[in-house]
Amino acid sequence: MTTEILTSAANGLGHITLNRPAALHALNTLMCAAMIDALVAWRDDASVHAILLDHAPGTRGFCAGGDIRMIAESGAGDGREARAFFFTEYRLNHLLFHYPKPIVALIDGVTMGGGVGISMPARFRIATENTTYAMPETGIGLFPDVGGGWYLPRKPGEIGMWLALTGARLKAADCLIAGIATHYMPTEILAAARAQIAGAAQTHDATRALESGLEALSEGAGRPKELTPENIERINRIFAGESVEAIFAALEADGSDWAQAQLATLRTKSPQALKVSFRQMREGAAMQSFEDEMRSEYRIASRVSSLHDFQEGVRALIVDKDNKPAWNPATLAAVTDAELDQIFAPLPADEEWSPL
Repeated sequence: MTTEILTSAANGLGHITLNRPAALHALNTLMCAAMIDALVAWRDDASVHAILLDHAPGTRGFCAGGDIRMIAESGAGDGREARAFFFTEYRLNHLLFHYPKPIVALIDGVTMGGGVGISMPARFRIATENTTYAMPETGIGLFPDVGGGWYLPRKPGEIGMWLALTGARLKAADCLIAGIATHYMPTEILAAARAQIAGAAQTHDATRALESGLEALSEGAGRPKELTPENIERINRIFAGESVEAIFAALEADGSDWAQAQLATLRTKSPQALKVSFRQMREGAAMQSFEDEMRSEYRIASRVSSLHDFQEGVRALIVDKDNKPAWNPATLAAVTDAELDQIFAPLPADEEWSPL
């Protein structure tokens, strides 16, 4: 058991609260296992009609990701603990994706990486003025996992590819446009939203009650900062490129201040991670099932977590914080198809990921 996940069930509502404030509620293996236990228990419990997923009050993060330091330390050794984390986390992601009861996620604060993985399967995703969404993994030599290869390619146009490669941070208005959030509510009315959720959970058709109740409370989030009409046009045109190199070339040719800013951002990322993420997005768009996607992501994660760029990215951005990673390979051209094929290849049959 862990106190980093708080669970309760009463009056039709199963309630899961992330409670690791010192780490902005970043997930570890025990937290994922505790959430799985609660969700499995409630799945067939006729007295539970809906699920609420939130974080403990008083912190600026809903969930900042996964336990990156542990993954890096494990990956530098035998990788066993890192693989155990990914295996459990992805089972949680899959369980949430196929959960038969409506889930409401209050993404009030930083929602990145692992936080995206547990909130995106929710039928209702409520953003606030505190919400900051990102999948910033290419900056530490990783890739947008936890189902990113499923969700991001299914965003409008090429928004998902842009998010995957650049790690762009979105506030609430952008989250609504991108389909990351389903509703916007200022924090001052979250108490009313919680009351609405509690009331809906006591009905026999909780989904319908939640749809009408949350829609009545939802407000406009103002103007987008990133996903303006002009930027969406550029994203859809440029990030549809047939390779990462083609995207770089298109950004260079565009010449706008926006394009130059994207280039500057992309040049700080791991070339290997950019190519892994590009291939993941393109393959994920054609995946036949979420299970297939998670199996593929487990193969990638099992290998990438032990590679140089992830170790170096964590050192530069999280441990030493010098923000000067020495990527290897250092250029896009030096990342070979053979290396990518090895990263994406099936694992031995007894090591493959499987759902619950």
